[in-house]
Amino acid sequence: MNQHSPIKGGSLIERATEIYDFSAALCGRAAPAVEMPADAPPLVEPVAVAPAALAPAPTGFRAMPWTGPIQPIDRIALAEAGLLQPDGPVTAMSEEFRLLKRDLLAQLQDNKRGNRILVCSPHSGDGKSFCAINLALSLAAEKDREILLIDADFGKPGIPAALGLDAGPGLMDALADPMVAIEDCVIRTDIPSLSILPAGQRSNADTEFLSSARTEQLLARLTEGRPDRILVFDSPPLLAASPAAVLASHVAIALLVVRADKTSEAAVRDAIGLLKGGAQVQLLLNAVRFTGGGRRFGSYYAKGEPRS
Repeated sequence: MNQHSPIKGGSLIERATEIYDFSAALCGRAAPAVEMPADAPPLVEPVAVAPAALAPAPTGFRAMPWTGPIQPIDRIALAEAGLLQPDGPVTAMSEEFRLLKRDLLAQLQDNKRGNRILVCSPHSGDGKSFCAINLALSLAAEKDREILLIDADFGKPGIPAALGLDAGPGLMDALADPMVAIEDCVIRTDIPSLSILPAGQRSNADTEFLSSARTEQLLARLTEGRPDRILVFDSPPLLAASPAAVLASHVAIALLVVRADKTSEAAVRDAIGLLKGGAQVQLLLNAVRFTGGGRRFGSYYAKGEPRS
């Protein structure tokens, strides 16, 4: 469990401005502040940075529905990791991710770079995988969306294991071998709107494969003609491995997860520098605990019994 730094008031972006002097680098709107108990899992909040670039023209291909076998998600493993519970009770954390996804869905609407979100961080241990899984679970609760969570941390993949799934061939296999159909690598789960794409076989040329034209072709194949389908990538740390910066060139939004009690301003600036020229960058300030008169999500639903 992360240790949370107490913050007395103001929105996360206002406090982030005090911690990191980003007046020239970061700008845009932010979601409201959150009051968290000291033992709560880390929550996040975005702020837009730069406009997105244009994606390649559509190919006219319509992405196919997944047809692989269904694997059940391990709810016990989710609970033990402090992750959201599908169809679980409303909690402070589930409400926070609801606010986050509403903001992201609004920004993805009519976005020229497609429905693709990259979750990254400067260093390991900043909580990017925690945020990526929770964001995917929250998005999957939408009634008219289909979510594909992609494990793109090729050096240390962990998304299928965190969900209790058996990983097989994945993204890197489809990139390296034209005979591997990327649709066949997708794992369907017992949440009908949530599927997982494993990282696949580790390669010493992962950055080069991601930089190739085949990457954009495969990603387009996953979503072409399916405006309801959203891709969420969990990437390696930006300052530890190069694939994250390359992946940012293929997505609409890059969520940069930083720890308020750990990540230095220099590290965040270096990470943002690696993301320049690609996706719209948003800062997610993690490991923050608010005190004072902030909102208390979850308590409202705990009052009284639901009506029959």
